Amino acid sequence: MSERMQCEFSLIRYVPDVVKGEFANIGVVLREAGHPEAVVRFTRDWSRVRCMDAEADVALLESLEAELGARLETAPQLNAKPVLEVLEDSLSNSVQITAMRATLAENLPAEMEQLMRMYVEPLKAPATRRKTSGRAAIVGTMREEFESAGVWRLMHKRISAAQYTQAGDPLKLDCGYRNGKVRMFHAVSLESDAEGAKGLAYSAAALRAGVQRVEGIELELTAVVEPFARISDPEQYGFGISVMEHEAIRVLTVSDLGRVAETAKRELRA
Repeated sequence: MSERMQCEFSLIRYVPDVVKGEFANIGVVLREAGHPEAVVRFTRDWSRVRCMDAEADVALLESLEAELGARLETAPQLNAKPVLEVLEDSLSNSVQITAMRATLAENLPAEMEQLMRMYVEPLKAPATRRKTSGRAAIVGTMREEFESAGVWRLMHKRISAAQYTQAGDPLKLDCGYRNGKVRMFHAVSLESDAEGAKGLAYSAAALRAGVQRVEGIELELTAVVEPFARISDPEQYGFGISVMEHEAIRVLTVSDLGRVAETAKRELRA
């Protein structure tokens, strides 16, 4: 039997109401004891957070995973505990990090899986109860495909349109990267919210002009929608496609995401 590694881990918690003190564990930071390098992983299932706080900004919480990982990578010479304390100070009170605890592990990947199951991931419910739909389902599939290609961590997330259009613009594009062009991707559900297609179409021209002005290169804007086979209202679906394509928005379905992710991998040399 191989000797087990001595490790340390912290839990990352979402605390929507500090006074009540209720929380949901959303991630784990793990390192081998005596080693400065640490790894971080967040949940992919935000049902607990949404149950506690229906208005929770899940996309923003997701972006913290990349930020936390990047900060840990850029300070490898420091002990992990002070690094986490600095991060906790820099984040709002709604995201907290616990003190480190000891654990024994066969290896770091296996231990991370075990800790996520024990402390973070919700109990599996029947598929009919856990099924997501609409924009959330498209965003989830988009992230999964880019993660599988190894490029999600290299991409910008929740890109503020205001930096390219005008102050106060609330639109935030789901993700994107730069390689010869600025390529942005945004999920639009034509089953549950065709208004999203109109909103993106309305913003397209100003976004395109703003990217040219600020970045000096062309914007390629892509909307990702459900396949036609999943749609109950063909007229609404056709309308949404039409208004976006009229504004030179490239429209793809989730079925195209594997190919899109491979293109991103090649262009980002991931």
